[in-house]
This record gives sequence, C-alpha cells and structure tokens, in this order.
Amino acid sequence: MLSPHTLSALLAIACGSLVGFSLALIGGGGSILAVPLLLYVVGVRDPHLAIGTSAVAVAVNAFANLIPHARAGHVRWKAAFTFAAAGVVGAFCGSTVGKLVDGHRLLVLFAVLMLVVAALMLRGRRGGGVNAYPHAHMFPRLGAVGFAAGGLSGFFGIGGGFLIVPGLMFASGMEIIAAIGTSLFSVGAFATTTAVNYAASGLIDWPVAAEFIGGGILGGWLGAMGAHRLAKTRGTLHVLFALAIIAVAVFMLFENLRR
Repeated sequence: MLSPHTLSALLAIACGSLVGFSLALIGGGGSILAVPLLLYVVGVRDPHLAIGTSAVAVAVNAFANLIPHARAGHVRWKAAFTFAAAGVVGAFCGSTVGKLVDGHRLLVLFAVLMLVVAALMLRGRRGGGVNAYPHAHMFPRLGAVGFAAGGLSGFFGIGGGFLIVPGLMFASGMEIIAAIGTSLFSVGAFATTTAVNYAASGLIDWPVAAEFIGGGILGGWLGAMGAHRLAKTRGTLHVLFALAIIAVAVFMLFENLRR
C-alpha cells in the first residue's frame, strides 16, 4: 500500500503530465488547470500555496518552450523585453495584492477567470494573417498592455498566455505565430516574478513543484508526439478542453461559494 507522501508525489507527477500534455497538444490554456489540480487532486490545502507552487511550474514550462520558438525565429525580442519589463512590475503588484486576498475569495475570482478563458478558447484565435509589425507608437502601447497583463497574471498566479498573445498583436501588429513565441518570454518572466514574491512569504511547496515540473516535461514530450497525429482534430480538442475548464470552474465556484 502506498504511503500518503508517495501517493501525493505520484498525483503531482500525473497532474503535471496532464498540464504539459495539454499545452503541447493544443497550444495553450493548460496552465489554468494547475491551481485546481494542485488543490483538489494533489491535496495542497492552502490556495496561496497552490498559486505559488503553480507559478514555479509555469515559469519553467514557459522558458523551456521558448527555446524552440526562438530557434525558429518566432520571437520579436525588442517587443518581448518591453512587454516583459512593464509586465514584471505589474506581476509584482498583482501577486502582492493576491497574497492579501482571502484564499476562498481568490478561488472564486479564479473560477470566473477560467470561464473567461474557456469562452476565448471556444471563440478561437483570430487574425492569424495580420502582420503590421511594428505599429507606430508600439513601445508605449506594449508597456501599458504589458503592465495590465502582468498584473492579472501575478494576481492569479497563471501564465496568462491567453491575455498576452492578443495583447502583443494589438500593441505591436505582429502576426500570431510571432505573438505566441514572443509571449512565452513574458509568461516566464511574469510567473518567475510571482514565484519569487510568493517564495519570500514561504508560499511554495518545492517538492511538489519539482514533481509537477517533472511530470510536465514528460507530458509535454507525449503531447508534442500526439500533436502531429491529431492535427486534424485540433479544433475538437480545443472544444473538449474548454468544456473541461468550464466543468472545473463550476466545481470551484460551488465549493467556495458555499463556504
């Protein structure tokens, strides 16, 4: 019979694999599930501890996925540094405020955010053929949008790619593939800022974070393999994944509103 510690470790690896698999397979949205998985499957009891721990995993995953995009020339570095610099300030402010909010109230807001993410996934990304890069007055716009996206990312402890990708396209005019590649730099920077802020308050479970990251690497490898074989069903996978996010969000709302 497995000990509670061994079972928790296996669950963390399995949940990390699920997040990594979904990210590699459908290209986004997976990190939004990290917090609820840590809370309701792995058994992390404190919502703030779950947010801090997930931020570590999101940061590592983002920087790992940045490498192939950079090699393919999909990263617009000047825009990436400008957006991330402003966003890091926002992420620090957002994560500082997030630590002060009651954990269950924070989870209610998190569930509402999940519903927004699901709606955006069902709607789908648009503007794949747009390429007006660089926009006039691009850098001030990148700074303003980056600060706002970083603030939300830090407050909820998520990667925020669903905000960053359209934000980069709006502020700079870059095409969607460049926005996806460029966004990973900001996702990693925001999550790292959040993780450092939470770590300063002792709100990271480092063993669980390591297990989650290890599972994410394995899941990402499997998802990348499956992505080629399931390319024709990618739209269906997006719908199914969005519906799963909605189900988890409704469960979180029910669990936390009744308290």
